[in-house]
Amino acid sequence: MNANQCDIGLIGLAVMGENLALNLESKGFSVAVFNRTTEVTERFATGRAKGKNIQPTRTMEEFVTALKKPRIAMIMVKAGAPVDAVIGQLAPLLEKGDVIIDGGNSLFTDTQRRGRELEGTGIHFVGMGVSGGEEGALKGPSLMPGGSRDSWDIIAPIFRKIAAQVDGEPCCRYMGPNGAGHYVKMVHNGIEYGDIQLICEAYAILKDILGMQAPELADVFAEWNKGELHSYLIEITSEIFRKIDPDTGKPLVDMILDKAGQKGTGIWTLQSAIRQSVVISTINAAVEARVVSSRKEDRIAASKILPQPRDRKFKGNRPRFIDAIRDALYASKIVSYAQGMELLRSGSTEYNWNLNLSDIATIWRGGCIIRAKFLNRIVEAYQRDPALHNLLLDRYFTRILRKTQRNWRLAVSTAIKYGVAVPAFSASLAYFDSYRSARLPANLLQAQRDFFGAHTYERIDKPGVFHTEWIESDQKPAEKPSEPKTPEPHQAAE
Repeated sequence: MNANQCDIGLIGLAVMGENLALNLESKGFSVAVFNRTTEVTERFATGRAKGKNIQPTRTMEEFVTALKKPRIAMIMVKAGAPVDAVIGQLAPLLEKGDVIIDGGNSLFTDTQRRGRELEGTGIHFVGMGVSGGEEGALKGPSLMPGGSRDSWDIIAPIFRKIAAQVDGEPCCRYMGPNGAGHYVKMVHNGIEYGDIQLICEAYAILKDILGMQAPELADVFAEWNKGELHSYLIEITSEIFRKIDPDTGKPLVDMILDKAGQKGTGIWTLQSAIRQSVVISTINAAVEARVVSSRKEDRIAASKILPQPRDRKFKGNRPRFIDAIRDALYASKIVSYAQGMELLRSGSTEYNWNLNLSDIATIWRGGCIIRAKFLNRIVEAYQRDPALHNLLLDRYFTRILRKTQRNWRLAVSTAIKYGVAVPAFSASLAYFDSYRSARLPANLLQAQRDFFGAHTYERIDKPGVFHTEWIESDQKPAEKPSEPKTPEPHQAAE
């Protein structure tokens, strides 16, 4: 291959990087590759990349020289300091009009900062969310690019071609400026946390209350995957239950330690939601469930001390209860996506990104971990009303919630009765019940705050801000209008 001929360059040859390089090459693009450790590059060149239109390079200078202009260099290294280190080496070798793409799971505020730092050089910086895991990277991921429109025009022909395709539509659309792509990926990962936890809770009810074993669980999830719950995660869950451990002859899932970790994108999603005053209680419950699971030793000790519920044997109608669990899973999933989409809408306003929620749902239909049949319904909802305030208010989803509500409550209340923890199911239902309530008990909350801290309150019958002397004395009126004021520091903290 001649120098200066590669369509794109890729830095970082871990599994995701290798698979993306092979995907790019399989779609007709020539690829230059570079890895900090040269042996990794050599192994790839003589192994999976052998005989392909992939050019290994040993130095950053050689890598840059191998690229056509405008040069497109994609970084696939660990988020954080390693990305800054690569940009520090790469940027001085590039020219105005070239494009650097960060395809890792970077925090969107880091992406915003990196974009600002490169602005003066004329080098375009793109933060691109890449979802689909190893298989997606190789066969077609869901791609969420954020950066300038000019950079999108340069990279679009390549990335729309290598993305997953659904109904002839690439799962890659322009998200918006600066950190928009990585923000969308962050929320995607948060929704993924919620999705996984909800499935785990359905499994816990089926196993702990109905006593189902792996083969029966596999059949239930396979059946659910034929209907409205059809999705990648439900499909792989069914497959997981069928896998036998070669060492013990038992279902492999039963031999896996119930102790999970989380890499940070879930916490980033929560932090962003708190900053923007958006409720994402399902995702929050999912993150907390992982934290509790990680304390395995504490739980073993507690299980020997804390009381168990008295009810141990299920006496109801099994098929009907299985249907109730399915409906609870679907309704809770809708709530989780509604919360995620509201966070995207809020982020779009906060950072002036002008995110298109219909586009986002469209590119999540294929390639990514949360791909699911019902994303088509979300696309339709935002096509009906691009300004839709909450997904639950769309007529399709309102109808589903009306249909599933009774079963949803049955599944959650039965789980509580039998002592099976369903934090994400419960959080989803509580959000639904709060959101559909015209009046909540926050009137008492406001009274309490005014009592102990003179925080003031508003009334339902007349305008203004009021404060009450809650313990009356002869000298003071019980209630008086109050001027809006800045709280004292001790009041703000409560």
